[in-house]
Amino acid sequence: MLKKMEISRNGCLIILLLLLVLMIVVDVNGENLVFKVKHKYGGSKGSILNDLKEHDSRRHDRMLTVIDFKLGGNGLPTDAALYYTRISIGTPPKDYHVQVDTGSDILWVNCAGCEGCPTKSDLGIDLMSYDSKASATGKSVKCDEEFCMLNTPYSDCKTGMPCDYQVSYGDGSNTAGYFVKDDIQFDQVSGDLKTTSMNGSIAFGCSSKQSGELGASGQAVDGILGFGQASSSVISQLAATGKVKKIFAHCLDGKNGGGIFTIGPVVHPKVNSTPLVPDAPHYNVIMKGIDVGGQVLDIPTTMTIIDSGTTLAYLPNTVYNALIDKLMERQPQLNIGLVERSFHCFDYTGKIDDGFPVVTFRFADSLSLTVYPHDYLFQIKETKWCIGWQDSGVQTKDGKEVMLLGDLALSNKLVVYDIEEQTIGWTEYDCSSSIKLKYEENPGSSQNQTYTVASHNISSAPIVDSKKFFTFLISISILFNLLK
Repeated sequence: MLKKMEISRNGCLIILLLLLVLMIVVDVNGENLVFKVKHKYGGSKGSILNDLKEHDSRRHDRMLTVIDFKLGGNGLPTDAALYYTRISIGTPPKDYHVQVDTGSDILWVNCAGCEGCPTKSDLGIDLMSYDSKASATGKSVKCDEEFCMLNTPYSDCKTGMPCDYQVSYGDGSNTAGYFVKDDIQFDQVSGDLKTTSMNGSIAFGCSSKQSGELGASGQAVDGILGFGQASSSVISQLAATGKVKKIFAHCLDGKNGGGIFTIGPVVHPKVNSTPLVPDAPHYNVIMKGIDVGGQVLDIPTTMTIIDSGTTLAYLPNTVYNALIDKLMERQPQLNIGLVERSFHCFDYTGKIDDGFPVVTFRFADSLSLTVYPHDYLFQIKETKWCIGWQDSGVQTKDGKEVMLLGDLALSNKLVVYDIEEQTIGWTEYDCSSSIKLKYEENPGSSQNQTYTVASHNISSAPIVDSKKFFTFLISISILFNLLK
């Protein structure tokens, strides 16, 4: 980001400044953005299992619609749960740590003077409060503006009134406040493994009141960054101005931590895809069947939500029972017991991948998703393993049971969400490596370039256990000129 600077009368300095501006103009035509993401949960494996499941439960209640920005995480259930990224907002910019949520839409941060907002966090981060008056580029969004009328319309709007929002979650927590608009700073990919800075003007929520887990959690962050498909999402706002394509991808490294999250067309590796269910509020697909060790389960076709913000996998009762029964056919002698009243666990000293079958989900258009034993079984002690498949109560609004596949199933795969074409696809991939994005300086032109984006892990000194925290490189293909 360029800072204000005094320019002397020296002609050489003026020339240098002009050259710098020219360099920026060259670099900003069609870029990618990078966001550094960390775990919200980390540390010991001890008693976090219930916290993990409660987190997933809260996430399912928070799934509202769609937005696209940045993601991060680790596929290990004993480590990963919520993920957060650091973004810079305002002029001068200030850093905020926000939870990344693929199941909701708006970006919101805690506001100055907020009632019930957290004041400290156990994550080793300093919590911040946003104040639009302290930002030279910040301004409130009024209820008669187009953004408000499209996203939070209400009948008693009068000219000059703020655009209010309120989000209530199934765990009883809620946030309320008003929308503001300000510059958000991104790290844009400007070449192979290269980034520069860029600003985008984004409308987001300023939380003035919170209650429940949002305000009381010791694992508090500064807000939530939604990744849904609604027009209020960050990716939708960027796409509406022609800045990005509504395509994003992530690759969660379940082996080493970290990974990749990008916004923009992926050209390598190639993925096969399946259609998204039309007019669904989440990334929903139709699951046609399940193979366990090559044997087909007798189960019905099931609506399935793909959600990288959820750690485990939640199955309808009929699907869950059929899957567990088939898994246990290989190990009938196991003594399975409950841990923390929620997880089915057992003692096992052999090699997990040799003793348990591979599970393969089948989707429309011949797309399959393979989950290995080391993915769906997680270790809590030296010889104690727990099953990641969960008996789910997740339902649609009309009461239909749905399946939800989280990081347990998505780790070590490149997953591509094409909102424009309404498809989602994936392929098994080494998420510690790199991918290639299309750099569309001139859409449709054969001269478009490709840029390499690598996997990233960053550490933060204050974090409780740096081995438990990791980051995701998040890049966005930009189709506009930043200079106006």
